[in-house]
Amino acid sequence: MKTIPKDYSDTLIVKQSRFIAHIVPYFMYESLLQQLKAEHPKARHFVTAFRYFNAFDQIVEGSSDDGEPRGTSGKPTLAVLQGHELINVGMITVRYFGGTKLGTGGLVRAYSDAANLVLGSAAVHAYVKEVTAQFTCNYQTVQLAEYTLGQCRIERIEKVFETDRVIFRVVADEASLAALFSALERHVVRL
Repeated sequence: MKTIPKDYSDTLIVKQSRFIAHIVPYFMYESLLQQLKAEHPKARHFVTAFRYFNAFDQIVEGSSDDGEPRGTSGKPTLAVLQGHELINVGMITVRYFGGTKLGTGGLVRAYSDAANLVLGSAAVHAYVKEVTAQFTCNYQTVQLAEYTLGQCRIERIEKVFETDRVIFRVVADEASLAALFSALERHVVRL
């Protein structure tokens, strides 16, 4: 299995129709979809496909044609994700209609080509199972915690500021989390 570390996008033009393909880590998928709908109010379709592991390490996948003829856009996009053995990713293709109908075969090719195009520019790497961990520290230790997170290359971080402490929620592989908590063992409290 493989995954991607961040978001990528690329554009394919077929008979004046623009297909703007975005691939993102799954945790960014829903927010990106809402952002794209706000940024592209005149776009005709927002075709989606996703694959991720659920809490039981089962693959969950789905797709949406978003108004395109059934089976001509979401399923071909999902097939590209499956073919590249990608996991924990979401793909959104924004389509601006160019005035020429492509037909069912043309739509399948266009959405598949757009998905493959964006994957060609993405840094794909081996999938490593990630887990979520939480810890808390006082305000004097926040800078040290942030520095150590950077040293451990942990990038998926959420912070909640309370009156007397800061709660960190991080997502990383188990080895990175072990290194983090080893370095911060006297400065933070695991939740």
